[in-house]
This record gives sequence, structure tokens and C-alpha cells, in this order.
Amino acid sequence: MSPLSISRRTLLAGAAAAAPLVLSSRLFGAETPNERLRVAFIGTGNQGMGLLKRVLDHDLADVLAVCDVNKGSFGYKEESHFYGRGPAKELVEKANAKRTKGSAAKCDAYADAREVLDRKDIDAVVIVVPDHWHAPLTIAAAKAGKAIYCEKPLTLTQAEGRDMIRAVRDAKVILQTGSHERSNPISAFVCEKVKAGAIGDLKRVVTKVGYNNKVGPGPGWKAEPVPKEFDYATWLGPAPEAPYHHDRCLYRFRFHYDYSGGQITNFGAHSNDMAHWGMGEDLGGPTEIRCLDAKFLPEGSLFNTATETTFLCKYASGVELLCESGPEQVQTRFEGADGWMQTGYKGTTASDPELLEGLPEKNENGLDPHAAHLANFVACAKSGEEPRAPVEIGHASATLCHLANVVIRRFPTAGSENLRWDPQAEKFLDHPEANAMLDRERRDPWA
Repeated sequence: MSPLSISRRTLLAGAAAAAPLVLSSRLFGAETPNERLRVAFIGTGNQGMGLLKRVLDHDLADVLAVCDVNKGSFGYKEESHFYGRGPAKELVEKANAKRTKGSAAKCDAYADAREVLDRKDIDAVVIVVPDHWHAPLTIAAAKAGKAIYCEKPLTLTQAEGRDMIRAVRDAKVILQTGSHERSNPISAFVCEKVKAGAIGDLKRVVTKVGYNNKVGPGPGWKAEPVPKEFDYATWLGPAPEAPYHHDRCLYRFRFHYDYSGGQITNFGAHSNDMAHWGMGEDLGGPTEIRCLDAKFLPEGSLFNTATETTFLCKYASGVELLCESGPEQVQTRFEGADGWMQTGYKGTTASDPELLEGLPEKNENGLDPHAAHLANFVACAKSGEEPRAPVEIGHASATLCHLANVVIRRFPTAGSENLRWDPQAEKFLDHPEANAMLDRERRDPWA
């Protein structure tokens, strides 16, 4: 049994019960933790720019630096989106000039994240890069004494989570996983009500993940020249060598197993995290998991993650979790002995209107869930208190998604066997082939 798999259940409880974490004084540079937090953004693509705009719009912190391997280009989630370190630097400096009434405050732009982490005047980093870079950058940031906001899913592989927990806790820094539904008052209302027994004993949870929202080239696709302003070698980093194609990078990385886990880890990191929340399984996991259906593109296609999936999990409590692809990008439905409640991007409903009495406004305090989650991170980076989605919760939610991908890739047909999982030891029981898929090799020097 891994010592870390035991400690991850006690670390969070201990931190919550004790005084705030004792953080290194270098977190704040000067010994005045009430000063504004000084932040760097590592990753300024689709999601990174969205979070950066929220920090600037709500004046949550001082952004001293931005970093991305792309100087600037079109073609992120939409072809018209022009992102990268150049546009991000310009955005920050315009906001700074507006806030300081024309006195421009400089924002530095970097292509190499190591230069950002070496800066003593940066207190915290917001890591918004493809999933295969989450663990290396988080561990490096923790060793550099930075507070960390790392986008979801927290990890590329299940095994990486243990390394990230160890790095964060050894360094005594805080980490907020980008599971912003934890800062959505509507999600909190539903999950806490279910956990409190409002619908009786919980029987089943049904979660949704969206269909693939991009189409890549099929078999026979051809490599393309690497754009001049894009450091593709660094973008690949620990991932296997592969010829460049624009559909491999930027927003579309999520449809390649080398860099992500498809929509299961993308949208499922939200819907299944809410499932765990309402189930009271924040740090837990299933005891059995089974693939009911999975569809893939033809062999040789550039995109290789599952296009549609359905999988079933069973928990020691007797609750079942069914996750399936659907038109709803994120939805979580709780079914109990006395009723049901569901919430997601399409709204919130219940079997009895009385269950929704007191449902809060979504934009409480003028902050959407993303901005509220960032504000919680900033406050906790200053105080040392645990954020709403600490590293252990991010690991547990990502683990569920990774287990699903193991089963779907190993047993993609209906009627396949149940795989038994030990959430304490964090391994499959009696299945070495499945356990071997919980981690993967990384290229030097990131091995």
C-alpha cells in the first residue's frame, strides 16, 4: 500500500482542523501578507485568457508576468481567437494603465516557465496548460514556494496525483484545482442538500459529459510545418515525439490521449467532482468500475480519445454512478429514496419545488463561478487556509476520470468485466494490466 494513498485522506482533515498552513515568508516577498498578491499566468490560450481577464476585470491580484510557448496566433477554440503570450502581455498592460490612470505597469512575457518560477517577486502561479504539463509545472512551482492554481483535470495520469500531493504538502504551499463548480453557489446548494439527506438515502448519481466539439483529420493525415512563433518541442515536453499538426495543439490537445483524456477528463472533471461532493466522497472513489459502451474514430485518425462513452461505478456505500456522453456538457443528477435533484449548465431542477427553496443566484456578489474560484484562491494564498478544491480533492476527481479511461480503452465493449478498485491503496485488484495504465513513461528530462 502506498504511504501517500493513506496520508491523502488525513492531510485534508488535519489541515482543516488545524491553524492555517505555515507558509514560507518568500511567498509574499515582504513580510506583509495583506499586500496584493503578485501572480504569473503560465498558459495563455483559450482557458488561460479567460481566467486572466477575470483577474483583471475584478482586480483580484497584480499580474507581473505571462508565459506561453506560443508568441501569438489565431486558431484556438475558435479560428478568430488570437491568444498567446504577446496578446496576454498587451491585455495586462492595458488593464494596468487603466487601473493606474495612465501610469503603465509593466508585464513581462516569457516562453520558458522556469524563468517565471525563478522570480522571487512572484507569489503565485496560475497554470493553464495542456494536461500533460500539469504535474511537471505544479511540482516545480511547489518547490519554488509558489501558491498554485492548476486547471482541471489536475493530472494526465492517476499516478501523477500522488506526486503532486507530496510536492504541495512538503513545500507547505496551497493548491487550488480549477474545479470552479466548487465556487458555484448553485452547485454548492444542490450538493450540500443531497449530502444532508434532503432526497433521502442516495441511490444513484447520473453524470453527463459532452460529445466531442471538434473534428480532426482522419486516417492519412499529413504533418504540417511548425509555425515560426510556436515552440512545438517545448509544447510536447514529456509527451512522445510526434509530427506537428495544428489539430494536435492549442484547444484541440484534449482529443489526444498523449496530452489529455478526452471529454471524460474535460467535462467529467466537473460533473463527476460534483457527484463525489454530493455523495460525501470528496477523497474517496469507487470499488468497481465497468465500461458499458465506447465509440472511437477510425484507426489512424489524429484524434484518438473516445467520442462517446458510458461507464458504471459502484461505491462501498451502495451508491451507483452512471456517467454517459450527451448533449449536456455538464450535468449531475442525484436520485434518492425520496426524490431527485439535478444541476448543470442547462439549469437546476428537482422532483419537488420545495427542494429548490432558497436556491441562490448564480452570479452572487457579481462574480461568476470562475472569478469566485480565483478570488478564493487569492484569499487562501494570502491566509494559508485551504481553498475550496485542494490538491487531494482534485486528485480524487481526476482519479475517477482516469479509471474510466483505463476501463474504456482496455475493455471498450458492452458486457465487459467489472474491474475492482481499492480506493485506499489506489490500485486495481488482481489486474496488473490495468494498473500498468495508471501511469506512463515520460521523455527525458521530464522522466
